[in-house]
Amino acid sequence: MRFIGVDIGTSSSKGVVVDASGAVLASHTRPYTTSSPHPGWFEHDADDVWWASVTSILQELLKKSPGPVDGVAVSGIGPAVLLTDARDQPLRPAILYGIDTRAERQVAAQNERFGPDTLLAAVGNLLTSQAVGPKLAWVAEHEPETFSRTRRFYSAPGWVVRRLTGAYTLDHYSASGSDPLYELRAQAWWEPGWAGLEQLERPQLAWPGEVIGTVTPEAADATGLPAGTPVLAGTVDALAEAYSVGCRAPGDTMLMYGSTMFIIQTVSAPTVHSGLWAAVGRTCETFSSAAGMSTSGLITSWLSEVTGTAFAELLEEARRVPAGCEGLLLLPYFAGERTPIFDPRARGAWVGLSLRHGRGHLYRSALEAVAFGVRHNLATMADAGARPRRLVAVGGGTRDHLWTQIVSDVTGLPQDIPSVTIGASYGDARLAADAAGVNTTGWNPVAQHARPDPTDREVYDLLYAEYLRVYPALADTMHALADLNR
Repeated sequence: MRFIGVDIGTSSSKGVVVDASGAVLASHTRPYTTSSPHPGWFEHDADDVWWASVTSILQELLKKSPGPVDGVAVSGIGPAVLLTDARDQPLRPAILYGIDTRAERQVAAQNERFGPDTLLAAVGNLLTSQAVGPKLAWVAEHEPETFSRTRRFYSAPGWVVRRLTGAYTLDHYSASGSDPLYELRAQAWWEPGWAGLEQLERPQLAWPGEVIGTVTPEAADATGLPAGTPVLAGTVDALAEAYSVGCRAPGDTMLMYGSTMFIIQTVSAPTVHSGLWAAVGRTCETFSSAAGMSTSGLITSWLSEVTGTAFAELLEEARRVPAGCEGLLLLPYFAGERTPIFDPRARGAWVGLSLRHGRGHLYRSALEAVAFGVRHNLATMADAGARPRRLVAVGGGTRDHLWTQIVSDVTGLPQDIPSVTIGASYGDARLAADAAGVNTTGWNPVAQHARPDPTDREVYDLLYAEYLRVYPALADTMHALADLNR
């Protein structure tokens, strides 16, 4: 048996073919560019980016590993908003998730309209730049002709599922992130959130691992997949990534080391907190407590670019710098911040910078800054009643163990590092295998552990306390400078 998973990312899409034992038979990545036509705007063309990348990946995977396919699942960035007309044709580029901050005013207006108590009780979240409802309101206000023609909205995986099967669906996890349209505990649409959106047809809700259709002849011609291949509802990349490393029991917590940092913990009941995202889980029996930092690997990439230094050299220099970077502390808010402060106008700041600090200090301070952010988010989860039982690291940032070691040292928590860290596409294939009746319990065993070193605990506790103090002290200045940057 063979299963395919494809994940649509911010700057590339990735796909894998996996057999019934969990072994990866083939993989392929297709990069592309994210459009940013104005400051704070981030968009994808649904066909030129999402569908084109998926079709090319499927074609390449089937060339590399020909043979029958027993199931396909797709995940992707979310929540993203693609609007289509009565003929199901895209009307404008899709507006991406929380990195797109164009709807700040609509976020504030809807938070005020519904009220925080009502939102937390019904939706499970206050509205932020992640929220779908304010982005729809932004289109209605700024592009009224487009909005008047809108009849459907799609997520990234939902659009690909539509092109593969003809089905109009949204998985429950993505729906629970489409605030304020979904009621968390009822696991159904929340009627008050749909006020003013009556013209929109609501997508069929399905669980991420649920088969919702099969590949049509037209899609078979475009992708090379056999017509009739089962297609799952799919989900947001973070949930698929968590499932790729077996995070399925309450307390299992995934740390996704990528361009951004995403944290998702499986919980047995909703854990609502104004500094986190609450969502349903992979199945109707579980829920999720989620957190996300706007920048992590993006900072290291930026440092490599502006210093003209390769990653390997920066890492080697960072290894020679002691914990605490000899008094250098970074706030990693280079693109605003999501949880737990929810401040799109927050900005990055080095504190304690001196003439003795070099590139290695800057690079290590970035790794430590992300670690402090992880600790802040995990502490917020614990305050909400979602105390991590097991941390599992995944993503490109796990390839070098310096970063995972720093995170364990800062948090005081061990991390499991699995043998396969491909990420969400592997989780998609695992969902497809589950749907076909394969027992995937033994997939992706732990290969390594990162265990906290108590030697540096004192300096990291001191710096973490300062990390928490610096943002409130600088927030007004950050906001003034962010306004100038616009």
